[in-house]
Amino acid sequence: MLLEGYGPQILNGTLETIKLSLLSLLVAFVMGLLGAAAKLFGGLLLRALGNLYTTLVRSVPDLVLMLLLFFSIQMGLNQITDMIGLNMIRIDAFWAGALTIGIIYGAYFAETFRGAFIGVPKGQLEAGKAYGMTSWGVFYRILFPQMMRIALPGIGNNWLVVLKATALVSIIGLSDLVEISQSAGQATGKVFLFIAVAGLIYLALTTVSNIVLYLLERKYSSGVKSTELF
Repeated sequence: MLLEGYGPQILNGTLETIKLSLLSLLVAFVMGLLGAAAKLFGGLLLRALGNLYTTLVRSVPDLVLMLLLFFSIQMGLNQITDMIGLNMIRIDAFWAGALTIGIIYGAYFAETFRGAFIGVPKGQLEAGKAYGMTSWGVFYRILFPQMMRIALPGIGNNWLVVLKATALVSIIGLSDLVEISQSAGQATGKVFLFIAVAGLIYLALTTVSNIVLYLLERKYSSGVKSTELF
């Protein structure tokens, strides 16, 4: 029998991991843009908050931050429900995992985006304004595409780290690929087999990711003279 009958569960865990990774990436991408914008274009308070966010998150281990965020949010909800006399609300592990991973890696995306924004020549932005483009038009048609071209290598690295970091969510009770593989290995006495299967699945996911990232770099580098991307 395929994987001692745990094949369907492994597949479900893989799909859960993919969904969690993509949602975490979305949260991290948004947090990164906000953090970079705050540090580059914000006032004194926003710059201070942006610097505090990136410094704090990058200084504390990811596992510690995940536990702190998950349990602090749960404790905060419990206090609120106690104050207003409602039943306790339990945080869904999937959404909690996506938010915590997104918030953590948003700090790394913020630094990637900050460097990419700085790399776009200011003269092009001024030329866009001189042609009568609105601020949104300058951002959407000039700044963002060039920023993405510069940031894509960093985004790719961050995405691969986010994908692998989803393995941490098993500690908060989410049935992802790693948690199911561990349970299957302990139940069948074949821990090495199931952990190896999980490793191969992660390898396959990162390989597909690298192909997609390569295609994206080709797209955003069109019209730009450069050496080989890899």
